[in-house]
This record gives sequence, C-alpha cells and structure tokens, in this order.
Amino acid sequence: MTQSITQLVENIATALKARHQMMATAESCTGGLIAGACTDISGSSDWFERGFVTYSNAAKSELLGIPAALIEEHGAVSEPVARAMAAGAVVNAHAHWSVAVTGIAGPTGGSAEKPVGTVWFGWATPAGVFTERQHFGGDRAAVRQATVAHALAGLLQRL
Repeated sequence: MTQSITQLVENIATALKARHQMMATAESCTGGLIAGACTDISGSSDWFERGFVTYSNAAKSELLGIPAALIEEHGAVSEPVARAMAAGAVVNAHAHWSVAVTGIAGPTGGSAEKPVGTVWFGWATPAGVFTERQHFGGDRAAVRQATVAHALAGLLQRL
C-alpha cells in the first residue's frame, strides 16, 4: 500500500528527529509543494530547516550555487542539475539531508528528449547524492502531486 503524503512526512519527521538532523528542499517544477507538505505538520521546525524555490535558472545559480555553465550545457531538467540542486540545498541550508526536483510539469515546455512529465530527482544524504529520473502522466497538477509523493518516498527510503 502506498503511503499518503501526510504519512510520508510524519515518517520523515520521526526519522529526522530521532537523529537530531535537519532537511531542506530545492524545488523547481513543484514550486514549494514539498516544503509546504513538510510544514503542514506542527513542530516541523524541529527537523525542517528551509526550502528553496528555484524556478528560474538564475535562482538555481544564485541560491544553490549551481554554475550557469552546468545549466547551459545540460539544461535545467537534467541529472547534473538535480544533483547540484540537492548538494547546494544541503550546503546553503546547513542541513543534513535534502531533496531536489527539476522537471517539466506541462502542459507546455516539453520536447522529444524531455517530454512533459519528465522529472529529475536528487537526494543529498550523509552517504552522498543520489539521483533518479521519472516520467509521470496526467495534467500539471497530477505531475506535480506525483513528484511530491516520489520525492518524499525517496527521502524516506534513504533515511
């Protein structure tokens, strides 16, 4: 059975509090929905440090320290950028863990190589940074909700 977003966040909170550790988010296509899900729970300041909404390429560079050349070379929706977003969130938030997402929620913006629904995930952990690509169907809201759920499930799995 798949856990609800609330259950995922509650389990993440329990795990982080037990470790006395903090997490951060770096979000593009979800526009802060992951941070919003985390802060929906009372007491989240005990384990949630901050969220970066880095929708523009300039924001990714300014707030997360991602070189503009990396974005130029690979595109914002790519494995290297997701990896850099996750790493940048940990460093710039002084957190232990982070989750990062960059994707194309649609209905516009897709291409043959990166169709609408393509999302790259990055998870920065004490053991390193892990990335994964997923493709979700549905409209913009469905892609964004699936992204939030997958991002949180991936973090919980690594915790």
